[in-house]
Amino acid sequence: MRVRHNVRAVLLDDDQLVFLRRQWPGCLPYCTTVGGGVEPYDADLESALRREVMEELGATIGPATEFLTLTEPGGQVTVVRHYFRAELLDMDLSRRGGPEPDDPDTGDFSPVRVARHASAVTALELQPPELVDYLCEHARTWGT
Repeated sequence: MRVRHNVRAVLLDDDQLVFLRRQWPGCLPYCTTVGGGVEPYDADLESALRREVMEELGATIGPATEFLTLTEPGGQVTVVRHYFRAELLDMDLSRRGGPEPDDPDTGDFSPVRVARHASAVTALELQPPELVDYLCEHARTWGT
């Protein structure tokens, strides 16, 4: 059985959380956390996270803290998702790189800011439910 590690970021920008709005052509839009797979050349999970945040948002972040780890067993590959929170230091979409933002088949790929309130988080219909539950309970107190 192979194990694939994935890093995801919940970004804090003052009193807001930053997520990624995605819309594939012909599909309904949805919001997700920024992130992706850990590559063999990444020094560690945080390096992978910083690379993904730059690729998808053209952003740099402060120190990252892992707050949730979820394992999804699969038939051939088990995916371990590492969720981090980090302060958004700056963002310039013109600095984005990597395959997703430049591929026209990925459709809309833009940042979304929401208040750190349970109602705002649940309105995004984020997945997985464990992430939503955690954010609804804890996100308001981050950085206070």
